Amino acid sequence: MTQSTEPGKIWLTKDAFDKLTAELDDLRGPVRQEIVERISEARDEGDLKENGGYHAAREEQGRIEGRIRQLEDMLRRAEIGETPPDDGVVEPGMKVTYKFVGDSDDEVETFLLGAREIEDSVEDLKVYSPQSPLGQAIHGASRGDTVSYTAPNGKVLEVVILDAVPYTV
Repeated sequence: MTQSTEPGKIWLTKDAFDKLTAELDDLRGPVRQEIVERISEARDEGDLKENGGYHAAREEQGRIEGRIRQLEDMLRRAEIGETPPDDGVVEPGMKVTYKFVGDSDDEVETFLLGAREIEDSVEDLKVYSPQSPLGQAIHGASRGDTVSYTAPNGKVLEVVILDAVPYTV
């Protein structure tokens, strides 16, 4: 199976998918229950307008519910990463080495093109999203290509793709 280029898909390693699934299970279960208990205890204390514990627990509940929705969406759109073909074409799941045009050959950077949420499961490697400005610009480019993109500060940058190989653990 090759990597999907379907918009909205999020490439995840199996390890990252498992970690995010475990986090979601924990948030839906014990964490959510603990927040509900804290809110209930704070309500029992009386006047809610001036009850800092109640307001803090409600804010925490909102944050947790937001993370649950984010994880549910991400896992629904996840594409568990089979190793992409070793053809030098940049796509999610590839370890990409590049340099900025004009930089010396010893000023190279390497990253994994994939969901930022997998960064914790990838040792010693930055992770850039395919939706990032650089990720969008290089997606589909090949080893040796020069591509330009507009950085968040508005500056147009050019990079040379030096290598693109499948990421393996």
